[in-house]
Amino acid sequence: MGVKIGSTAGYMYMDMWVLASIIQLGTFSFCRRFLNQKNDPCGRLFDQMTQAARSGQANIAEGVSRHQTSIETEMKLVDVARASINELSNDFSFILMANKQVAWRNNDPNSIAIRGMKPDMPNYGEDIMHDMMEHVLKQKEHFDPWIENDLTTAANTLLILCSRVNSMATCYLEGRLATFKQTGGFAENMTKERIETQRQQNMEEGAPRCPKCGAPMVKRYVKRGSNQGKAFWSCSKYTETGCNGSKSIPNQ
Repeated sequence: MGVKIGSTAGYMYMDMWVLASIIQLGTFSFCRRFLNQKNDPCGRLFDQMTQAARSGQANIAEGVSRHQTSIETEMKLVDVARASINELSNDFSFILMANKQVAWRNNDPNSIAIRGMKPDMPNYGEDIMHDMMEHVLKQKEHFDPWIENDLTTAANTLLILCSRVNSMATCYLEGRLATFKQTGGFAENMTKERIETQRQQNMEEGAPRCPKCGAPMVKRYVKRGSNQGKAFWSCSKYTETGCNGSKSIPNQ
């Protein structure tokens, strides 16, 4: 796997991010309509819920944007998004219970309808920010009969969407971990790129072959001791296989 640097806007095409954006918009609408001076006198619940919704959406975007350069950072941020969505889900559960309501059963007709709805495939053009916003708003409209409804319906709908995004994030993390196991991360692949370049350069310069494995050798320099700074030939496969074949360079 070579190192490739491309666009960081790939998250905009993901159902996980689109649904997280719908959750953020829906949560803001919910909090404006149902939280007030009586049940949230200091506005703390409003702040916590809208911030958790923002964290879910924003950390998916930031994490997936690091897809090409740091799988570790990507996975950590997507996991933060998952935790934020879980936090938000707990808040909706609390509000339902505070109103002596419970979550819909899985076989409830509303639950079945919402779980069966999938975002449309995005079709972004050159004006990607305009097209993305238009797409997200259009997808939210599909859920609006439930989101923009009474407290019980809206909370249950957002609970279901939180569960869906949580599952998507979990699957995404599992997939990225599997990829890392097979291909390594950015740092490993940068090293491979550099070693391969050195290998090609040394082959052109007539570098000797490793006496142990026959691979092309690369010129390295002693880093410490009485011979510090002295050049020598080292096996180019050392990082990959651990081969420690070496040769001295006369007059070096």
